[in-house]
Amino acid sequence: MAPLLVTGTMTAPDFSFETAAMARGLARIAGVDEVGRGPLAGPVCAAAVVLDPARIPPGLNDSKKLTAARRLALFDQIIAQADVSIATATVAEIDTLNILRASHLAMVRAVAGLSSSPDHVLIDGNLMPRGLTISAETIISGDARSLSIAAASIVAKVWRDRHMVDLAQQFPGYGWDKNAGYPTVAHKSALINLGVTPHHRRSFKPVHNILYQE
Repeated sequence: MAPLLVTGTMTAPDFSFETAAMARGLARIAGVDEVGRGPLAGPVCAAAVVLDPARIPPGLNDSKKLTAARRLALFDQIIAQADVSIATATVAEIDTLNILRASHLAMVRAVAGLSSSPDHVLIDGNLMPRGLTISAETIISGDARSLSIAAASIVAKVWRDRHMVDLAQQFPGYGWDKNAGYPTVAHKSALINLGVTPHHRRSFKPVHNILYQE
């Protein structure tokens, strides 16, 4: 029989990575994901989630595949039924470290913020964050393959979107309540017309070009 090709579009996430780790004697498994690498403004946010195998909310999936209403409903269920930690890396840290290092820093902080240390961590992506000193594995397209990572992707997405809505009230005109800081045409136009805020990532080219144009 030909091997199953896991693309993330044909299959739903399951608990197989978690079950395999538990079979190796690793009882407490955390899924970790981040959101916010691409925006021009706002922090990068990571979440770590340890699901209760007996109380997994139905319908967990990659946050990008869910409607906003479904994400909100699942966010509440995950918070109520799992051990959850949310952490960020600031705009200043993004500009100092670079966005990849900052996103990994947020991941490490999220793991450290759990109520007790996990035995094993499932990381979305193909790079292991520096500073993670416990047992861990990376999973490409993990948010579409692991239920724990899917849960983390939902928590991080909802938290960051809410944070950007709050920032939009303080800095109107950039549309952060709609674009979450991503480089939409309206956002880039507002950057030119309104200027750069303290929440913009100065190391990102569209912001840098405005700051240092002649």
